[in-house]
Amino acid sequence: MGFANDYLCEAGTTIVGRKGTINRPIFVNEPFWNVDTAFGISPGNDLLPKYLFFFCCFFNFSELDKSTTIPSLAKRDLLNIEMPVPPLDEQERIVARIEELFSQLDSGVETLRKTKQQLAVYRQAVLKEAFEGFTDKKPIREMSSLVTSGSRGWAQYYADTGARFIRITDLTRDGIKLKNDSIQYVVLPDKAEGKRSRLIGGDVLVSITADLGSIALIPDSIEEAYINQHIAMVRFNNPGQGEFMAWYLRSEWGQKDLLKNKRGGGKLGLGLDDIRDTPVPVVSDEEAQQIVAYIDNRLSVCDSIGQTVDTALQQAEAMRQSILKQAFEGGN
Repeated sequence: MGFANDYLCEAGTTIVGRKGTINRPIFVNEPFWNVDTAFGISPGNDLLPKYLFFFCCFFNFSELDKSTTIPSLAKRDLLNIEMPVPPLDEQERIVARIEELFSQLDSGVETLRKTKQQLAVYRQAVLKEAFEGFTDKKPIREMSSLVTSGSRGWAQYYADTGARFIRITDLTRDGIKLKNDSIQYVVLPDKAEGKRSRLIGGDVLVSITADLGSIALIPDSIEEAYINQHIAMVRFNNPGQGEFMAWYLRSEWGQKDLLKNKRGGGKLGLGLDDIRDTPVPVVSDEEAQQIVAYIDNRLSVCDSIGQTVDTALQQAEAMRQSILKQAFEGGN
C-alpha cells in the first residue's frame, strides 16, 4: 500500500474498476488517492453518496466492456450512463430501505458462512479419525506404477469439444471430486507429447503449484482426459485403492507428509520426487473399502448440508440484486 502527499477523491466516493475487475464497486469513507486502474466517482450536489454507490452496485458495467482480453471500462462510456435521480428525500428513503434489507441479508449470509466453516472443520475431523493409527507405510514410489505431471503449451490445442483438459482450478480443498462447472477441452494431434499424461479411472491428482496439496480422484467413468503442468498424477499399483489413497492424501495426516518437502521462496511448489517420497498406508483391499465406506457415510450428510448452504448463498446474492432492481427500476 503506497501513500501520497494529497488525495484525489473526497470521502464518500465510489470506486469502480477501470481494468480487470469492473463489476464490484467499493464505497470509501475517507479521502484517498485512487489507483490508475480504477475510477473514483464523486456525487454532485443532487446525489447522495450512498445512493450513487448502490446504483453502481446495481448497474452491469460488463455491458460496456469492449475489450477482447482484460475487462476494461472507458471513461466516456462511464460518463454516458443514465441513472434515475429522484429528489434527495426520496434518495434518503431508498438508501435507508436498501441498507435495512441488506443488513438482514448480511446477517443470514454470515450465519451460512459460519456453517460452511464448521462443515470444513467436521470434514477434517472425520478424515483425521479415519486415518488415525496407520503406522505401516511405504513411499508412493513403491506403491505406484507412474508419477508424472502434465506438459506445457496446451493453449494451442484448446477447443469447444474434445478431450477434457484438467487444470488446477478443477481441484478443490473440500473433497476429492473434480469440479465440473467450467470444463476446458483440447484436441491433440496424434503424436502430441502430452498424451503420456492421459488419465484412467483410479488415478489420483495432486496440485503441485499455487494451492499446494489439492487432491482429486479420477472416476472410472472418465473418458479421454489430460492434466496441465501444475498437477501431478499418481497411478497406484492397486487402482482399486485409489479412493482410499486420495482421501488419505486429503486428510491432515496425508497433507503433513505431502507438504513437508514443499520448496521455493515466494512461490512454493512440489517436485515429482517429493510426491514419490510421500509415505502412504499399506492396507488390504477390505480395510481400504471399510475406511472409504466410513468416510462416505459421514461426509454424504455433510455434503448435502453444504449444497443447501451454497444454494442459500446464491439465493441471497440473487435477492440482493432483486432489491437493487426494485430500487432503481421499480421492479419493471
